[in-house]
Formats: sequence, C-alpha cells, structure tokens
Amino acid sequence: MALFVHLKTVSELRGRGDRIAKVTFRGQAFYSRVLENCEDVADFDETFRWPVGSSIDSNEILEIQIFNYSKVFSNKLIGTFCMVLQKVVEENHVAVTDTLMDDNNAVIKTSLCVEVRYQATDGTVGSWDDGDFLGDESLQEEGKDSQETDGLLPSSRPSSRTPGEKSFRSKGREKTKGGRDGEHKAGRSVFSAMKLGKNRPHKEEPQRHDEPAVLEMEDLDRLAIRLGDGLDPDSVSLASVTALTTNVSNKRSKPDIKMEPCAGRPMDFQVSITVIEARQLVGLNMDPVVCVEVGDDKKCTSMKESTNCPYYNEYFVFDFHVSPDVMFDKIIKISVIHSKNLLRSGTLVGSFKMDVGTVYSQPEHQFHHKWAILSDPDDISAGLKGYVKCDVAVVGKGDNIKTPHKANETDDDDIEGNLLLPEGVPPERQWARFYVKIYRAEGLPRMNTSLMANVKKAFIGENKDLVDPYVQVSFAGQKGKTSVQKSSYEPLWNEQVVFTDLFPPLCKRMKVQIRDSDKVNDVAIGTHFIDLRKISNDGDKGFLPTLGPAWVNMYGSTRNYTLLDEHQDLNEGLGEGVSFRARLMLGLAVEILDTSNPELTSSTEVQVEQATPVSESCTGKTEEFFLFGAFLEASMIDRKNGDKPITFEVTIGNYGNEVDGLSRPQRPQPRKEPGDEEEVDLIQNSSDDEADEGGDLASVSSTPPMRPQVTDRNYFHLPYLDRKPCIYIRSWWPDQRRRLYNANIMDHIADKLEEGLNDVQEMIKTEKSYPERRLRGVLEELSCGCYRFLSLADKDQGHASRTRLDRERLKSCMRELESMGQQAKTLRAQVKRHTVRDKLRLCQNFLQKLRFLADEPQHSIPDVFIWMLSNNKRVAYARVPSKDLLFSMVEEELGKDCAKVKTLFLKLPGKRGFGSAGWTVQAKLELYLWLGLSKQRRDFLSGLPCGFEEVKATQGLGLHSFPPISLVYTKKQAFQLRVHMYQARSLFAADSSGLSDPFARVFFINQSQCTEVLNETLCPTWDQMLVFDNLELYGEAQELRDDPPIIVIEIYDQDTMGKADFMGRTFAKPLVKMADEGYCPPRFPPQLEYYQIYRGNATAGDLLAAFELLQIGPAGKADLPPINGPMDMDRGPIMPVPVGIRPVLSKYRIEVLFWGLRDLKRVNLAQVDRPRVDIECAGKGVQSSLIHNYKKNPNFNTLVKWFEVDLPENELLHPPLNIRVVDCRAFGRYTLVGSHAVSSLRRFIYRPPDRSAPSWNTMGEVVVNMEPEAPVKKLETMVKLDATSDAVIKVDVADEEKEKKKKKKKGSSEEPEEEEPDESMLDWWSKYFASIDTMKEQLRQQEASGIDLEEKEEVDNTEGLKGPMKGKEKAKAVKEEKKKRTQNPGAGQGAEAPEKKKPKIDELKVYPKELESEFDNFEDWLHTFNLLRGKTGDDEDGSTEEERIVGRFKGSLCVYKVPLPEDVSREAGYDPTYGMFQGIPSNDPINVLVRVYVVRATDLHPADINGKADPYIAIRLGKTDIRDKENYISKQLNPVFGKSFDIEASFPMESMLTVAVYDWDLVGTDDLIGETKIDLENRFYSKHRATCGIAQTYSIHGYNIWRDPMKPSQILTRLCKEGKVDGPHFGPPGRVKVSNRVFTGPSEIEDENGQRKPTEEHVALCALRHWEDIPRVGCRLVPEHVETRPLLNPDKPGIEQGRLELWVDMFPMDMPAPGTPLDISPRKPKKYELRVIVWNTDEVVLEDDDFFTGEKSSDIFVRGWLKGQQEDKQDTDVHYHSLTGEGNFNWRYLFPFDYLAAEEKIVISKKESMFSWDETEYKIPARLTLQIWDADHFSADDFLGAIELDLNRFPRGAKTAKQCTMEMATGEVDVPLVSIFKQKRVKGWWPLLARNENDEFELTGKVEAELHLLTAEEAEKNPVGLARNEPDPLEKPNRPDTAFVWFLNPLKSIKYLICTRYKWLIIKIVLALLGLLMLALFLYSLPGYMVKKLLGA
Repeated sequence: MALFVHLKTVSELRGRGDRIAKVTFRGQAFYSRVLENCEDVADFDETFRWPVGSSIDSNEILEIQIFNYSKVFSNKLIGTFCMVLQKVVEENHVAVTDTLMDDNNAVIKTSLCVEVRYQATDGTVGSWDDGDFLGDESLQEEGKDSQETDGLLPSSRPSSRTPGEKSFRSKGREKTKGGRDGEHKAGRSVFSAMKLGKNRPHKEEPQRHDEPAVLEMEDLDRLAIRLGDGLDPDSVSLASVTALTTNVSNKRSKPDIKMEPCAGRPMDFQVSITVIEARQLVGLNMDPVVCVEVGDDKKCTSMKESTNCPYYNEYFVFDFHVSPDVMFDKIIKISVIHSKNLLRSGTLVGSFKMDVGTVYSQPEHQFHHKWAILSDPDDISAGLKGYVKCDVAVVGKGDNIKTPHKANETDDDDIEGNLLLPEGVPPERQWARFYVKIYRAEGLPRMNTSLMANVKKAFIGENKDLVDPYVQVSFAGQKGKTSVQKSSYEPLWNEQVVFTDLFPPLCKRMKVQIRDSDKVNDVAIGTHFIDLRKISNDGDKGFLPTLGPAWVNMYGSTRNYTLLDEHQDLNEGLGEGVSFRARLMLGLAVEILDTSNPELTSSTEVQVEQATPVSESCTGKTEEFFLFGAFLEASMIDRKNGDKPITFEVTIGNYGNEVDGLSRPQRPQPRKEPGDEEEVDLIQNSSDDEADEGGDLASVSSTPPMRPQVTDRNYFHLPYLDRKPCIYIRSWWPDQRRRLYNANIMDHIADKLEEGLNDVQEMIKTEKSYPERRLRGVLEELSCGCYRFLSLADKDQGHASRTRLDRERLKSCMRELESMGQQAKTLRAQVKRHTVRDKLRLCQNFLQKLRFLADEPQHSIPDVFIWMLSNNKRVAYARVPSKDLLFSMVEEELGKDCAKVKTLFLKLPGKRGFGSAGWTVQAKLELYLWLGLSKQRRDFLSGLPCGFEEVKATQGLGLHSFPPISLVYTKKQAFQLRVHMYQARSLFAADSSGLSDPFARVFFINQSQCTEVLNETLCPTWDQMLVFDNLELYGEAQELRDDPPIIVIEIYDQDTMGKADFMGRTFAKPLVKMADEGYCPPRFPPQLEYYQIYRGNATAGDLLAAFELLQIGPAGKADLPPINGPMDMDRGPIMPVPVGIRPVLSKYRIEVLFWGLRDLKRVNLAQVDRPRVDIECAGKGVQSSLIHNYKKNPNFNTLVKWFEVDLPENELLHPPLNIRVVDCRAFGRYTLVGSHAVSSLRRFIYRPPDRSAPSWNTMGEVVVNMEPEAPVKKLETMVKLDATSDAVIKVDVADEEKEKKKKKKKGSSEEPEEEEPDESMLDWWSKYFASIDTMKEQLRQQEASGIDLEEKEEVDNTEGLKGPMKGKEKAKAVKEEKKKRTQNPGAGQGAEAPEKKKPKIDELKVYPKELESEFDNFEDWLHTFNLLRGKTGDDEDGSTEEERIVGRFKGSLCVYKVPLPEDVSREAGYDPTYGMFQGIPSNDPINVLVRVYVVRATDLHPADINGKADPYIAIRLGKTDIRDKENYISKQLNPVFGKSFDIEASFPMESMLTVAVYDWDLVGTDDLIGETKIDLENRFYSKHRATCGIAQTYSIHGYNIWRDPMKPSQILTRLCKEGKVDGPHFGPPGRVKVSNRVFTGPSEIEDENGQRKPTEEHVALCALRHWEDIPRVGCRLVPEHVETRPLLNPDKPGIEQGRLELWVDMFPMDMPAPGTPLDISPRKPKKYELRVIVWNTDEVVLEDDDFFTGEKSSDIFVRGWLKGQQEDKQDTDVHYHSLTGEGNFNWRYLFPFDYLAAEEKIVISKKESMFSWDETEYKIPARLTLQIWDADHFSADDFLGAIELDLNRFPRGAKTAKQCTMEMATGEVDVPLVSIFKQKRVKGWWPLLARNENDEFELTGKVEAELHLLTAEEAEKNPVGLARNEPDPLEKPNRPDTAFVWFLNPLKSIKYLICTRYKWLIIKIVLALLGLLMLALFLYSLPGYMVKKLLGA
C-alpha cells in the first residue's frame, strides 16, 4: 500500500528566487529539490511516495507548503495547500489545480497543480512503475517472519537497521536537492528505510495503532505481472521482481562492535626470493652479482664471471617479526652489481624497487618467474639496464602459498610478457618527479620539559614555544627533510621535497612525519601516510597523483609531555592514535620527466627546495563548528577505576583539551556581516563577564567528576539516573564539508550493502528460503544508491577551495559508482538460485571498492576523542571519526552517528590495549553526539530520546540559544528484561584440562546477572531464564521500542582460586513489547538465535539465546506474560527457558563407532595405560569398552554402541557432541586425558540414499563410454576411442604399436627428430617428467577454461533453462567433467595443443598438494578427532592448536531419527551389532610393509649461514627411525633424493609416518628443516584404496611394471565381493561386466620376449579406473601418483619450510609379497665430450692503432667455455696484426661435461671455497660461450664481442661469412634452431656481438666454428688432440707474413703495408704522374712542332 503525490507545477509566484516544496503526510515530510532563480512558474515535476502500513482514513489530510529557500536563514513560507483525502480514498486517483493560502489563511494568487494516487491493499491503482516498487524499503520483513510490513505507523517497529543507527527524525529538515532522472523518482531515497524508522507523530495528532499490513511473496509475484510501464524489458520477469530489500535474518539484534585494535601487533612474515638468472645486462664482459635487500637485510648471490646473462638459481629467505603496516612498507630492492669483491664494492649496473605490500596484494601473495626491469638510479636518461628473472613471495602466518610446480623449466621466456609488475602497470615506466610541498603546521604539542624553559624565562625573560619541528618525508627507500623551525608551535616552512622515481611507483605509501629536532635524539611528533592509490587513478580517464594544498591531521600519543613516552610508537604511525597531535598543510604533485631533455639532472637524489607559499584561504573558508554531546549512560567501568571520581573529556583537535592552554589556535574573530542577525543578537545579549571573550559562549568539554557505584564484582557504573551531563565545544575549521558529505553518501551505500550481504550469508548459513531474492534486493538498493550519489555529489562545484584532487576524485567516484550501478543492475538479472554464491563474491568486490573510494585522503575536521579520566589520570578512550557526526540537511550526507545515541566501548591506549588487557571493557558509554556549523545548530537536540528539560549554565540565563549543560528527564518507562540463555558452543578452553567452567554474565544498563556455572565443558547448556526487574529507561516509550539499549553478554570461566577468567563477549538487542501490544506471533515469543562470541578480534564460540524487553504497564507486572514453567528445584531457584522459546525436540539415536586411540601423550608425567572414551550429547551418553593395555593394542574390542537422546528438530540448533578420553588408574581414579567437541552433527546425520537417482538404477546394461567432450589429440596416453564403436571403451595398445611400426618402416617424413623413445631408454623419471608437463598443461587449461566455463554458465542461465538439463545438474556435469579431466592425466586437454607431438609415455598423476586433501582426508568411514588439553593460546603467545593436541580418537558417528528406516535393516547381510556401520573391516592388529618413495624436495628453507642447506631424509614410524645421514646432498635447496625405504609396521600401534628433512652439519647437531606427517591407517582402510595406486596401463616388464602384488582382475574381484556387487563377469575377450556396467579394452599382452598372451587384466584395469561409475558402491580409486607435501617446522608454526614429493605404498604381510621396489634413483648425468674447432674469424672490429702509421689492426684470439669462465675456459693462439679483421686459427677446444638430458642441465661438482668440506653439485644450463678478444702486451686484453649458444636450441650457422648476420643471434629473423644433442655435428659461421655506448647491439665479428658432440665412450675410441696437437692434429693456419711483429722485419711489413693498404693509391698516383708527364711533354714540345709546321721545316 502506498500514497503517491506527483507535484507538477506552481504558478503565479511573485518575484524571483529559489523555491522549494515540502509535502507532508502523517507527519512524514519530503522536500523537493531546490529550483534556483525561478520567476513566476516553478516546474517541480517530482513524485513523492509514502508506503503506508494501514489503510488511509477518508478524513486524513495531505499538506503541501511552498517556500522561498535560503541557504543561511530559515526558509520563508509562500503558501500552503491542504487537501482532505476522502476523494482519493474513494477514487484512488485525483488530479487537482488550486490556489494556496498564506499564514493568515487568506487566499493568494499563487496556484499549484498536483496529482494524487493511492494504492490500496487490494492493489487497485493504475500502473506501477519501476521506481515505485522495486527497491522498496517498505517491505520491511520483520525478524524471522516475512509477514510484517513496517508502515508509517507510530507503533511500527524499526526497519531492520544496524543497531546504533537510530533513525534520523524528520522534523522538516531533509531538503532533498537534485531530482532523480528517469525512473528513479525524486523524493524516494534509497535510505527511506532509515526514514521509516522512528517517526514522531505531530504533537497534536493522536497516536494511531493499526494492524500492520501483510504482503506475501505470492502477492509480489502477482504484482510483478502488473508492472507495465517504464521498465527495461529485461527486468520484467517474475524472477527479477521478487527482490527483497529488507533483512530476513534477525541481524538487527546483533550489533557489530569490534573491540580490540588489530593494527600494530607484530606478526611473523617470511619473504622468499629466488634469483634465477639475469639477461641483457648492459656492459662489456662483466662479472655480475645480484644483491637482494628487504628493508635493512641484504643478501647476495655468488659472482658469475664474464657474462651478460648469468644463471644463478639461488634462493634467499628473510624472516621478520613486525606489525603488518611496517612489513608492507619495507622495500624489496634487487640490484645487479658488476665486479664486486672483498676489497671493492663494485659498480651498480641497475636496480629495481618494490614494496612488500605490492607483492602481498598479488594473487597467492607472490610473483612467479617474472622478469624485473633494472634501471640506473644515477642516470635516469639511460634507459633499461637488463632484466633479472626471479620469484618473490611474501608469507604471513597461516597463508599457504601455492607454488607452481618446480619442473624443468625449458620454455624460453617471453621476457616482455612476464615482467615483474602488478596487473595494470605498463611495462614501459617513465621517470617522474614527486613534489611533496610542506607549507605549515599547527597545534603542535609541547616536546620538552617546561623546567628549562622557566629557568630561561627567569633569566632572559623570553617565553619560547617548546618544540623545534621539521618534516621528514620517506618514499621508496629514500628520505628527505625540511629545515628545522626553531621553537615554534605553528611553524611555516614553504619547502618542497622532491623525489625522482619511476612512475607508476611500485611503492604504495609515502610517509610524512613531523619530528622534533633535539640535540640527543629526534623524536616523531606525528606521522601521516599518503596512500598513492587513493590520490591517483590509473584508468584511461584517470589522473596522476595529486593532493592539496590541504590539511592532514596527525594522531598519536596523549599531549601531556613526559620524558619517556610509552606510546611513542603511536607517533611513528603504528597503531591507532589516541589523541590529536598536530595538523600539517601539504600538497603533492607529480611531473613525468622527459628524459631526452639534456638540461635534466640525471640523478635521483632527494632534493629540498623552496616552494611558492599559498594563501591562507586556499584550504577553505574557516567556519565555526559546534560539537554537542550528552552522556546518557556510563556503565561497565572497570573496577580498577572504581574508587576514584571519574570525568569524561571530549576533544576535537586541540579544542576542549585541558592540557594545552598554551597552543590553542588563534581563534578568528567572527566577521560581522550585515544580514547576520543571529550573530549580532548573540553579542548584544551576552553578559559582561563574557564580553572580553568576544561575546562567545565558553566551551564545556568535560563532565563533572562523579564517583562510580558498584554494578557487580567486576564493573561499576556512574549513577546519572535522570540527570544526564552534556558537553559542547566550539571550534574553527576550514569548511570542507563537501568532502565528508561525499564520503558519507558512499559509506551509507556501503553500510547498506554490507548489511545486505551479511544477511544473504546468514540466510545461506541458516538455510532460509530464497536467498537469491534477498541478494536481488541488495543489488537493487546498491544500484539505486549509486544513482542517488550521482545526483547528490555534484553540488558546490564552484567552491573556491576545491583542490585538483577534489575535482578528479569526484569525477572518478562518479564514474565508478555509475558503472557499479550498471553492473549491479545487470548482475541482479543474473542472480539465480545456484549462482547466489558466485554473485555474492562479486558483490564483496563492490563493497571493498566502495570502502576504498569512501576513504577521503584530504582531511578537514579532526576526529573526536572521548577520554575517561579517573582522578585526572587518562585511562581509556574512544575515537569517533568526525564525518560520522557531521550534520547535513540532506539525509544521505548525514553522518551515520549524527544526532543518534551511539554505544561506545572505551579501550586502553596503545600497546596497553594488546592482548588480554584489551579484552576487558574499560567503560561502556551511551553517548549522543552532534557536529555541525554553528549557524545550523538549532536542531542539535533533535535526535535525543524525548521527555527531557534543558538545564542551562547559570551565566547564560535567558539565552534561548545556549546549549544545556545537562538534561533532566521527566519521562521514564518501567521495563522487565527476560534473557533466555539456552546454550553455548565451541567456547575457549580456559583451564589446563582443556575444558572450562563457564558461566555467563549479562549486563543491561546498570544491572547485571549471572547464569549458573557448569563444570568442565566447552558447550554448556544453561537452559536458564534471567529476569531483570525494575528497569527504568528514559525517553518516550515509542523510541525505546524502536531502538532499545544494547545488552552485553560476557562469558567467564569460574576458578576456585582467584578471579574468573574472561572467555569472550557478545552483544545483542532485545525484542521490545510495549504495554499495549499483544504477546503473540509473529513477533513473540522470540526465537533462539546464534550470537558470535568474540575474544579480542578472534571468534571464540557461539551463544544460543533470545532476549525480550517487556514494558510494565499501568497495571504493573500482572499484565506481563506469566513466567510459568517449573522452578527446577534440584537446580535451586533457576528458571528454565519457557516452552514457546526452547526448541521442539524429537527422539534421535546416535550410533558411535569406537575404533581406537592414537598418539596419546603423557598426563602429569604418567603414561596412559587403560584409556576409555566417553561420548556425551545433550545430557545423555555412552562409554566405550576399556582398552586394557594401550601399548599393546590401542583399539577397542567392542566396535559399535548407541544411545538415544532428544534433539531439536531444527538441525541448526543441535547441541554439540563431546568426546572425552579418560585414563582409568588404580583404585578407581580417573584422569582426563583430552577432549574434543563436535560442534556440528550435520555431517554425521544419516540421510537415506535417493533410490530413484540414476546411479541406483541397476536395471538393464549400461555400456560405459568414457569419451570426454573435446576430441583428445594431445597425448596418446588416453584410453583410445575408436570412432566405429562409440558405445564401448577400447584400449587396444597393441594395435597402436603396430601402426606406429608400420609408419616407421615407411620412413615418415613428418618430424625426423621426435623419434619414438626406446623402451630401454625410458625409466621412471621419463614418466615423472611427462606427467609434470601434463599437470602444468592442465593448470594452464584450467585457468583458460575457468573463464570460459563461467561465461558458458552465464549464457545457459540467461537463456532460461530450455534444455532437459537443469542448472544444478549442469553445474554437476561440469564438475564431473573436471573430475574426469583430473583423473585421466591427459584427458580434457582438448584440441588446443596438437602441434606438440609428445612421445607416448605412460604417466602417473602428480598432485600439487597432499593426497588426503584430494580424497577428503580419507575419512570416508573412519574419522579422526583431535583430542585437546590445555588452555587455548592467545595470538601473541604464538601457540597454536597443534600444541594442545594430546592424541587422536578414531571412530565415527551416525545420527538418525529413531525408527530406523526399514530398507537399511532389510538389506542382505545386515548385521544388527554393527547398526549403520555395515561392512567395516576388523580392527585387529595387522602387519604391513610400508614402502616410502621420496622423490625430491623443493624450496627448502636455508639452514646454513651461506644461505644453503645440506639436506637428508629421516623417516620415523613407530619404533623404526631411519636417518639417511651419509647420503646427504651438499649445499642444495632443491635436492633430488630418488630413494625408497621399506619399513615393517603393525597397525594400529604404528600408524603415523613422519618424513622429515634435516640439514647435515659437520659439527653440532643436525637441524630440522621441516617435516610432514602422514596417517597411514586411514589410508590403509579407506574405500579409495590408497594402499597402492592404480597405474594407467598394465604391463609386466619395463619402466611401467605393475607394482601391486594383486593383479587388476584380483583387485576387481575383491572390490566386487566387499561391495556386494554383481560381477565381475569376464568374457568374451576384451569385455568385463560389473553390476550393470560393461567395460571393454585390449585382450592381449606382450611379455619381455615380445610373445603375445591373452589377458583379462587390461579390461579389469579399465573397470578399476572408472570404479566411481559403479552404482551404489562406486568411489574414486587412488591412481598411481606422486604427492607434494608441505614441510613444517614446529618452531615456525604455519609457515611452509619447503615441499617434499613422495608417495607411499602399503602391502599387508599376510598377502603375497610385493616385488622389488621401483628404482627411482636420480638419473646419473651422462658423460659427453664437446669438440669445438675454431677455423677462422672475419670482419672483427680493429681496436689498435699502429705506432708508426696510425693504422688500425687487431691481435685476435678466441676464448670459449662451457661450464664457467673459471672452470674450463680455453683460448686459441693469437693472430697478430690482423688488418682486415680476418683471423685464421684451426684450433680445437675439448670440453668434457656431465649432462642430464631430462632437465637439459650440465652438472658440475666443485668445492665452493678452499674451506668447504665437500663438493657441491650445481646444475647449469648447457650454453657454449665464444668470445673474441684483442690481445695486448702491457695492458689488459680488450673484449670485442661474444655469442652464447644454448646447445639445445641454437641458430644453425650460416654457410658463408657473407650470409652470417647479426640478426641470427638477436632472434629478429627466424633461423632454424638445432640441438647439438640431435645433430651431433654442426659447422657454420656465427655472429659475435657487443653493446655500444647507446646500449644497442652491434656486430663486432664473425667466427667460423665446428661443433662435434660425442659420448664419453665414443670420445675414448676416437681421441683427438687439444689445440693443434696429436692425435688427429689440425694443420697450421695460413697466416700472412705481417703476423710477425713489424720490428723484427720492418721492410717486409712496410712492403706489406704499402702493398695492401696503399696499392690502388700508388697505382692511381703513378697513372696520374704519367698523365702529367705526358701533358708536360706535350706542352713542352708544342711550340717547336708549331714552328716546324709553320715554317714548313
């Protein structure tokens, strides 16, 4: 039901002005938006809507008032229009145009046009529209019933809000500016839920009590059909309409109060960094070292000589124990240093910086195999200096890191695609300058004693400020300081600190600290962190970081000066500040540098320079603010402070602070403006004694002292009774309210969203119906809220003091919220029943985003602190953000605690509040606060509970505007509180026995009561009702109903000695019944609910209880519902929880399987000998039989017992079940060994199987066809599928082999290199490496397909479920599909990777985690319960649950309603003694051979000083302890063990296997690196058959030999027999039938000699591999596998110390013995010899200048090495004086080496240093390096160029020197790559490169070489000589004569010089001379001839 008013226009207005309309109905007023500067017509066009809870009466009135709006003064009324709603009620729709009346009821000209519609209960109104119905907060569902609707009734209950959020009263003050566009009509706020809360009826209007309306879900569905106009077509569907916007679960009863500060407490962190290699380092022939620094810790790798791409693979670990804030600000710096040695520090090549927080915020907290870009901080124009490939991970306690599998990484890396940068950071980062401008500070505290100052003053007479401040800014590991301003509380700096760093920086926070300069040591005054993410935006419309100029507030320790400040840490920014310290005006700007600019200073040193000062007003006009507070209650005051008088002090900034009379900021005199009547009025009326104050009222900031009174033995309270003290403070701050308003709007949206999401989670948890509807409602509200933000936030645009950040943030917030609104809308349409959980996760992201956006980086008004002073000593405090108290006319902008009564819990300051001290409440305050501009303060009392009179200060008599100094309440109500304490579960163990003696203490106002103490339990069922009588609450009854005070429940452990221990606390709000309401459904009686108990920040159990607060009417208690129910006489005067509230019980039977006890530790130094288990649940229980001799046999001889018990019908309310183990000693004494509480019985409830399910269908044959969806091309290891017979599985290996052989005979031309591996060459490792590749491939596909799956699902859902498959089944099918993929390694690879043809190798399954996590801990029928004893540790002790475990109980439970389902007992072979546990094996002792295969360990934590470890394996099982000490592996963190160990054990005595890795030490004891524990018994008995994994194929010889002594057919027969399954029926050959499934496969097998025999094993194996498809008994069987287990060290709990790969086989000794263990010993490297012949060089650059002729030449020689420059470098002889760059060598190098083909690594063993005890094995990539050098006699040789050839893939050499180009080496052209291991012999020309000054590669020569690879045997048969020696010598090179040095034979060399170099020149000169000669002769003889001719001679 609702009333709609559409206000169209108001015409004939006089003058020009801003107009606003106010529409009131039933006391609920809405304002229109303000129409600015309108003349005679105001076109409002807005719709207002009132949801109504009761039908409208025909004589009710609607009132519309039109005002001239004024920002400063009250609005001036133009006219009023009143309309009786009779006609509206009759016709439901009326349109009216009428004139207005003025104040004197005279008609004025102005008229208005309005349309009114009424939607009655039956829904008979015209069309609805989206804005009206959806997101409707009026469908408030109350509590647990979705029946009741909150209307606008005075009697209505509050909408479900978070407590403490008292609704904001409409006293005609909300001006909703800015209409909404489109369907979102104005006037309907998203938060109308808040408006509906406390509606105060007009004083004259009689209170109505009407019945609430009921709106059923079905009505919603019907209404949906009528939602015609204005909707997007996609949202008109039933699903989209049923959106609930009210809380379903009763969350309103659970206030969310966090007690203990978690910041600042130190934790364990571990940073692990693996430096793998470096590439493309800039520089010639360098010897690089990589240094890794984290904070101040520094570690370096070893030095690699003469290479630009060193390979290290070294692992470093840094351990820290600091608080997270400090940790995440630490800088990780990776730098490469060239030629560092003992004497010199080396030169820096380049470095890379990033903070730890960036790594921690990555998925999995790590970067894996990423390339860090190095840059030189001293030369920013230089560009990049190389790359370092590394893994970086940061682990906190309890984080588990998924390490991608460490296999042989052969993939040649795509560097650019794998840079070490977070998502979204561009790879090309530019240099930028960060300018931090420090302008000035205010309000600094006193920092030295006034003693000295007084002496000074006495002598010199000067009065100085006692502080010498300067500002220090630290960023990215660098620090800059401003100058020191001597003795100044208000220093002025105007300086800027300039940092130069790459942009975007990888360091998130900048630290700005004001410090006090002191001769001895400087101390911090206050610290502020600038989070760069909050002041920039990296989107495409983003902005660079910018800030201010703005004030930031700093908080820290209290302001009174002491010599040793215990809270100094707070000033350093650790933990929450407890007092205002100072405020600092700063700005920040970033300028991207153009590095090509030559004027740039290229260093990155921090600079400090002067900055241009800014004007005073740039941070906003200073306004006077007014803060008012009223203390309504102060209770729960800790008894330590109970004997001294107590006062409360409230401060905001330095205002109100008693300590500093000194540094009160100079208060500006209020400027008088002509129109400011209020101010003037105040000044005239002020009394004389205030005149010197400038006519202002003095502030009252603390309450009068008062002595507390006793509440109970722990807490006191202050007896305020009806007189409540008040405080008020005036303060002056820059007016930047807009910032806070925007933050408030976003906070409101976020709070609403959070509340909604919690509600949805609660619904899912408590299995309420339709959580998806509630989620739709939440998204609805979110999108409305976002659109509302857009209309509200864009105000005050022209504000002069808005900084650039304000503008940019507003833009980006608006963009973000707009897109969020869009996303929420689309998401809403996609919410379906089965996608709720996924969508919930997406909504959590919205929430984080909103909270992030709402945090305003530029502060304005400082936070408000409330301090409790006991005898003038500061004891405890609370801090309230000022934005939460800020008043605004617009409701969404209003702070969430403004004008509300807020419950505050005071806490101890700083470190005192850590740990148990912080758990006790210091005081609980009910405090009313209001903060706003002084000129708006007329409404500051409006939110207080009604019924008070103000008491003014005496001096201010007659001043109506003076705030009161106390309030006297005249109205009070009498109530009775009934607390129904039913039970608690999972409480904290407070006694050393591991149990507690809990009782609960309930506090309400100033009373408290206790429940009884229940001894020795963690799950007490008190079942007790506590009644609080004579409660007096002040205020109006109505308000108390809506917002009752909070109830605090504390749980304690009763101790015989000393005081009770605190165990936890929770909060609740009671359900209130007024005297005139009936005690009847739906609200009463209240329901029991679970309340989470907190101890500090940790959860410590749940309390099941209900609370009701009943008003005592005029008739006294007689009216209350009777307290009937027996007084439990045997319990004393204790009332149980009454019948309507306690749960309904029915009879259940609990069957218990007692199997045995394991690993019991000693009790009080005595061993446990005769233990017994007691099971107890809800007061009933059963005891196991006694174990007579625990040492001999720890199993029970009676397996199954049962007991019957009454349990609640509602499974969620089931009480916990307690398991206790006692030791029966002599003389009938019992000692408690340990206990375990099963908090939820749900997993043990028997649910009869659904016999209609397909898996139960045993009729007819089903032929199993296991074809996966995608065609399988990748690996032929799959079960081969033959296209012709689609119904049957074929595994015809033999045929395939034949095919292949045929192919080979033909000589297939496809890929000559990838020949089929020879069986004899394959070993277990081939299988292992192939499997790892498969696993990696799968992970890659999973990542890829994960995205596709989601998309696919979306599409399916939106299409409407057309197909036969419902969504749920589809999801199931997808899951199944995934399962299948993971089971067949190699299935599901799809057609993605056909190009990689892999040789066919049988594979096993490599699990990247423990096997049990894959198979549900093997608890399919046998569960393990840990027995605990001892107190639960608190966080800071670092003790974990591990340390409390004193043993384990093995057994199981089964719970069912009493008449046992018939079908169970009727089954064949039902044995009644075993009840529900049919078919379990006997638990007699059994001997087993345990075979442990340890493959290898990865990422071990270094144990030695050198950063390495010498690991070996130690295995313990029972009494067997194997230490494989002599086979330790020297200096390895990734050792390959490859060992198997056989141990004989007898279950149950020895069933816990421990595999540990120790570090061998020459002296002293060996250290434990880490260990892992495996419970063998559960594996042995599991139905998953974890004794010996089932291989993929069956073969009887070769590397894949069958390991199990039982053949597949025997296993199958046995499984069928145990599971009572019909089968197996073999035959015809190649077929087997089990139950109704048929499996097919090959029917023959080949033995060693190639003979084929018929066999049934292949098909039997096929059936086993698909055992999960067998009806009824099917489950996955464990495949042949390797599991990866984390190694843990008890000294460092929760942090992984490495991983171990292993697997365990178990064989019962009474079965045939297994064969010999598999040989998995590490592959021995194969010995090879590489022969390299250097024939010639060409085009080598010429380095030397000739002494005489100045002519270029080079003395060339070639150097080469394979393993490392020190180990085996070889040089050719020198080709002297090459003038052309040509060199002839004919020189042979010989490199013998050991090579591991599988890992493609060369293995070297060498001593690390002369002091090393033994050789260390290194694995390095197989790379041949060739370099050319220029030999010099007297100086060092010059390096000319080099090439590195990876022997596995290097470019094929060019045929001639001409064809050899530089691109061959840089990879810019596609050259065919060859592998020397396949080609064996390669000859050709290769280019040699070096870098020039600009870091570009250039060609410096070419070398002609021949590579020839031989195995060691071949080399021995065919020896050759080194260099040009015998045998098989190479001929001498044919070198020109100049090779002899010129001074030996000068003529020859001159001849050579002249001949070669100047030959043509000489010829040219000779020809020219000849020519000239001819010409001269011609000219010379010309005259003679002419004479002769002339004379005719």
